Amino acid sequence: MNQDQLKQMVGEAARDEVLKLPAGQVLGVGTGSTANYFIDALAPHKDHFSGAVSSSNATTERLLKHGFMVLNPNDVLSLPAYVDGADEINPAGHMIKGGGGALTREKIIASMAKQFICICDSSKQVPVLGGFALPVEIIPLAQGEVTRQLQKLGGQVSLRLAKTTRSDLGQTPSEPFVTDNGGWILDVAGLKITDPVKMESLINQIAGVITVGLFAKEKANVLLVSHEAGVERIVF
Repeated sequence: MNQDQLKQMVGEAARDEVLKLPAGQVLGVGTGSTANYFIDALAPHKDHFSGAVSSSNATTERLLKHGFMVLNPNDVLSLPAYVDGADEINPAGHMIKGGGGALTREKIIASMAKQFICICDSSKQVPVLGGFALPVEIIPLAQGEVTRQLQKLGGQVSLRLAKTTRSDLGQTPSEPFVTDNGGWILDVAGLKITDPVKMESLINQIAGVITVGLFAKEKANVLLVSHEAGVERIVF
C-alpha cells in the first residue's frame, strides 16, 4: 500500500468520524494532501454541514469546487471540529505543521474548534518532534533578527523559497515563498523539541514572528492514523 492509498484511507475514516457530529454545524477544514483526500471523501455528504471554514486559499478553492459553502471565520462563533494533517505528531498529540505554508491560518481555525482531529499515516508518528524542519512564519522585515534568535536555540535556519513559479504573485523559485498572509517562512532544522509547549511559547515571543508551526497548546484531541492494517483511532 503506497502513501497515497494510506492518505485516502485515513481521509475516508475522517469523513466517517465527522459524520457522527450533529447535522447543520460548521466544520473546520485544513490544508495539504491528506486534507484534500478528506475533502473529496466528504463531498457527497456536504449537506450534513451548514458550511465550512477553511485554513487556506487552496482549501477554499477545493471546497468551493465540490459545492461546499465556505464561511468567513469572523462570522463563525465556534466549530465542533477541525480536521487537518500533520508533518509530525508525538505520543502526547503535539504536532509540527506548516509544511504547506498555511500554519498561521491553521492555528487560528484550530483555536476555534472544540476538537482537533488529526489525520495522517503512521510515518508521521515520532517519539520526539524535530526531525521535520520547524516552520516559522515571519514578517519579512524581521528575517535577519528572527534568524539570529532561532539559531540561538540550536537550529539551522533557512528561508523557504518558492518551489514553482506563481504567476498570480509574480514569484519564481529563486524568490521567498509567500504565504496567504504575505509572510515569509523560516524552516528550522536540527531541533530536538522535548518540551513543545515551552518551545512554542518561546518562539512566538520573538519580535517579528507571526506564528510557529508547533501545535502544542492547540494539540490534537483525536488522531486517526493509517497503516497497512487499517486506521487506528487514538484519543489524547
